[in-house]
Amino acid sequence: MESGGGAASTPRTLPYYVAFSQLLGLTVVAMTGAWLGLYRGGIAWESALQFNVHPLCMVIGLVFLQGDALLVYRVFRNEAKRTTKVLHGVLHVFALIIALVGLVAVFDYHKKNGYADLYSLHSWCGILVFVLYFVQWIVGFSFFLFPGASFSLRSRYRPQHVFFGATIFLLSVGTALLGLKEALLFKLGKSGLSQNQTHPLWCLDITPTP
Repeated sequence: MESGGGAASTPRTLPYYVAFSQLLGLTVVAMTGAWLGLYRGGIAWESALQFNVHPLCMVIGLVFLQGDALLVYRVFRNEAKRTTKVLHGVLHVFALIIALVGLVAVFDYHKKNGYADLYSLHSWCGILVFVLYFVQWIVGFSFFLFPGASFSLRSRYRPQHVFFGATIFLLSVGTALLGLKEALLFKLGKSGLSQNQTHPLWCLDITPTP
């Protein structure tokens, strides 16, 4: 959970890039919420709408918050290393918890309704990404926050941590897009899918509210 240290000059254009990334991230979260609310019936835990908790949590946790965690060392490069390290870790903690809620929601929904788990490419990619993210989180905590790893060991592992962090983030974005595409395919093929009862929630013919 650590990147390179030491004070460095901040590029003049960095604040604009950061502001754009935050605007883009918040727009994605807002659009996901609006899509679920207007076209998927909304969000509720104890109902058929429990499944909708899944995409919203995954977008917030593994896309928006994980992306912000990766930006910490760029945005606060002149702050104390311990401060940026803690902020980086806290954002990842929230991302992990929210993503875990999203996973629990989809598995619990399947269990309540008797549907099969892990039946699509998106679901397998999602489990892979979450496992990789969890392993990255545990290893990062052990190396950079737990007071046991030596400085030389941290220095050797840091490049791998940065590389896998960026890779897992890109995989998270790709998996989210794959899930949205899967939802579209379910919607387009709602007749056949309703008969097979693969995932009837996506087949609900819900029109947007005025």
